[in-house]
Amino acid sequence: MEEQAIMTGLEKVFGEVFHDSVIQLKPDTIVSDVEGWDSFSHIRLVLAVERSFKIRFTTQEIQSWANVGDLCKTILTKTR
Repeated sequence: MEEQAIMTGLEKVFGEVFHDSVIQLKPDTIVSDVEGWDSFSHIRLVLAVERSFKIRFTTQEIQSWANVGDLCKTILTKTR
């Protein structure tokens, strides 16, 4: 899976979790850039991403993400 395909998939998941059908993500998108992204919605987001991409994250992976680009890179390594 390519990075652009992952970002497109993430935009769909983010849109569903945050009820925003026009959300546009960039690799440097951070928590404060997305309205409603708090600790509770982060858990829902992680679960939705895992379902969408049919993968599982470790706690260490989740804690290592500083932005959407880091999340994308983790997905990329798990879907190769």
